[in-house]
Amino acid sequence: MTKPGSSTIATKDGTEIFYKDWGAGQPIVFHHGWPLSSDDWDAQMLFFLSKGYRVIAHDRRGHGRSTQTDTGNEMDTYAADVAELAAHLDLKNAIHVGHSTGGGEVARYVAKYGAGGRVAKAVLIGAVPPIMLKTAANPGGLPIEVFDGFRSAQAANRAQFFRDVPA
Repeated sequence: MTKPGSSTIATKDGTEIFYKDWGAGQPIVFHHGWPLSSDDWDAQMLFFLSKGYRVIAHDRRGHGRSTQTDTGNEMDTYAADVAELAAHLDLKNAIHVGHSTGGGEVARYVAKYGAGGRVAKAVLIGAVPPIMLKTAANPGGLPIEVFDGFRSAQAANRAQFFRDVPA
């Protein structure tokens, strides 16, 4: 049984990734959406903990209690961070649940690192694709102006931005 609580790991590039690790049993790893944190999964974690699962959630780099990085804020690095966390915790037969950006993170993690018995299932909830930006290679993506608007709204009034996101 793992010791209930939270901790951090340092990734290969020195980024500190905060995580919660509660309980014993088959692991369920929760991946949060942008711009949230692992705390947004607490209700689900407590539910599955009461059903005998080991529950894990992390704050993605740049979010919550993890290092606020200016590099590596893309799906390949997010997936690599999860791979390091899964190896550190020696997760086997894990169920990965991802919402929004966390769903894209799960998809990339499973595709790149899912072999070898670490992954049992993946659950994608309102998942974003690994790339959301409209480019020549991704004509169905969102224009950069959408992301610029997000950045401006956060800089102007972060609390209001968080209120407006679910709307």
